[in-house]
Amino acid sequence: MPKRLLIVESPGKVKKLSKILGSEWIVRASCGHIRELSNEGEDSLGFIMDGDRVRCRYIPRNQQAKETISKLKAAANQVSEVILATDPDREGETIAWHLKEALGLKEPKRVVYTEITEAAVRAAVAKPRRLDSNLVGAGLCRDCLDKLVGYKGSPLVWALNNGAKSVGRVQSATLHLICQREREILTFIPQDYWSVWVDYAEGFRAFYKGMVNTPANSPSDTPGQENQENDDTVVKKSETTESTRVLSEAQAESLVTQARNHAHQVVQYQGKITNRQPPPAFITSTLQQAAGSRLKFAPEKTMQVAQKLYEAGLITYMRTDSVMLSPEFCASVRQWLEQNDPDNLPQNTTKHRSNKTAQEAHEAIRPTNIFRPSVELRVELDSDQFNLYVLIWKRAVASQCRAAQLRKTLVIIKSGEILWQARGQVVEFLGYAKYWSNLSKDTILPNLQQGQILTLENAGHEKKQTQPPPRYSEPKLVQLMERKGIGRPSTYSPTIATLKKRGYVQLTKSNLQPTSLGLEVDDFLQKALPDLLKTEFTAKMEDALDGIASGKQPWQKYLTSWNQDYFAPALVKAKTVPVASNGKKNYPATDKYDKSRTRCPECNNHLAKIKSNKVKKKYFLKCVSGCENVVLFWSDYEKKWRRPNSQDDQITATQKQKGKLTKYPCPVCKKPLEEYGYTKDGQKKIMLRCSDSNSLKDSKHKQAVYFHTAKGWWSPKFGEL
Repeated sequence: MPKRLLIVESPGKVKKLSKILGSEWIVRASCGHIRELSNEGEDSLGFIMDGDRVRCRYIPRNQQAKETISKLKAAANQVSEVILATDPDREGETIAWHLKEALGLKEPKRVVYTEITEAAVRAAVAKPRRLDSNLVGAGLCRDCLDKLVGYKGSPLVWALNNGAKSVGRVQSATLHLICQREREILTFIPQDYWSVWVDYAEGFRAFYKGMVNTPANSPSDTPGQENQENDDTVVKKSETTESTRVLSEAQAESLVTQARNHAHQVVQYQGKITNRQPPPAFITSTLQQAAGSRLKFAPEKTMQVAQKLYEAGLITYMRTDSVMLSPEFCASVRQWLEQNDPDNLPQNTTKHRSNKTAQEAHEAIRPTNIFRPSVELRVELDSDQFNLYVLIWKRAVASQCRAAQLRKTLVIIKSGEILWQARGQVVEFLGYAKYWSNLSKDTILPNLQQGQILTLENAGHEKKQTQPPPRYSEPKLVQLMERKGIGRPSTYSPTIATLKKRGYVQLTKSNLQPTSLGLEVDDFLQKALPDLLKTEFTAKMEDALDGIASGKQPWQKYLTSWNQDYFAPALVKAKTVPVASNGKKNYPATDKYDKSRTRCPECNNHLAKIKSNKVKKKYFLKCVSGCENVVLFWSDYEKKWRRPNSQDDQITATQKQKGKLTKYPCPVCKKPLEEYGYTKDGQKKIMLRCSDSNSLKDSKHKQAVYFHTAKGWWSPKFGEL
């Protein structure tokens, strides 16, 4: 009979851990968080702040969590020892504490491992520890902070009556970054300029640099001084090939004329070998950036796929901000390089420095076994999982390789009083770039001598125009959030997903663009809660949570002080910010919108046209006179405005045709899918869903639905059938 119970978060780990630990163990999963703050008390916060104390009331998250708690209690009664093995981060520590409280465990043992391999799991189980009260405190404080800001701040934007749903501590600061960039784009005024160049018979092009005895506008005249930061938001850095900007066509023509009338002589020829150091192994943010730029994965998808790889025991834990690698892994990479690429083996083990706030007990994201053959993995993994694994493998190997060697050349040419410049770069030794390509293409310059006279072949100019700053891609936004200290590894992906779900931002050509709703919310919050949008303010809160996690201050005192000193007074002030100019409190002015001829069915006032890119007609109708639930959408089929989810839009029992069984299995329970016919918008349609009569009550089956398309059966959750 098993003597010990191991509780993990994800059901995906149970099978592998059971195999590792053997029959003496029971392995069960909590399925993530099992408890949350209740919706009781003032503003439904679920906690009370009394002086420096915080009293929280927690309840099961849902019915499934209730059942999970009941099953875990039963399992705990069968064993003599319970060990908590939730994820190795602050959130995992908090979940372990909730399990202790919900199951009534007195002194449960806590084990931590960052990879699901036999060696790592057995080593962790052999050295259990107590729950870390500081980490738990930081987790509880984050939960209370987020609910406090969300539940107290969100009613402010509800009064806008424009569909805004929520305010968030990290969410609103991130939205502000996106809206700031959009306003920069909207107010940008392009300017014309000219790039002036000369071509030489010796086989290269040089660009106008400036006049003799005039300070150059170029950032550097010395090879090897360019920024060598590893930017994971782009696949490969591109060199800018244009001259010092000339602001008039007349000046550009004058420079071309002078270039043709004077001899061209090399006044400086400088070559230098520079080293480009390898990038560190992935952390959460850089993995999301690289997967976004190279695999076109959204941050949310990256983390979902990485979770599968972690549960399969193929990579280390994917929520980390440390670039540290274990000595054992570094030794295994060196062994691999000795066998397969000895020229790329550095003399000493390469070490990288983490950010000062990183949790050094963690490792970077890396393969658990560098020697696993890709032939095996191609069979075991789907294409997304395999591609992400290869990305992680290459980056981890590259981090332990020799530096790349670049031969950089700088040529300065003088003609009359004009200076021309050309830069060249040739990769002498690929080094780490053999596995992680982030070097620009070779630009070869001929061997030249100081004082050499060059033969001018052509001279000209090209008209250009300054461009507005680009919108942020999802990888670029993650990079910005990390750099500015907004959120932490576990929050980047869900924050961006929430902004999209709320309708505050949308993807436009793979870039994040705020919607009109997002811009309105941000504009209002700048007046109502300006500090909450400042990145420095949000970053300071994250630093405070880090301080709590390291035991520097008690979480309850920080929360009560933050609320008393800042948030409560800020809310009082925010409620005085007008949201309307027509004297009607809590409603924006109706003259802000174009009026429709259609009247509200409840108050008979004209409905307002609310612009939206999400509907075919580019706007919908809404009552802004106080009837909160009156929203009408245009039906092309009926040629009229009507409310959503009205009776004629429902799949009623009379509309359903008798279901017939198909050969296709349900992706959840493997029972046959059943074909249903129904009528929507007056059109007959068909769908597949599980034939089990209880499936409609089961949350797992809600997305197990396939719709008939021109290409066959398709599910938003499971794809093509």
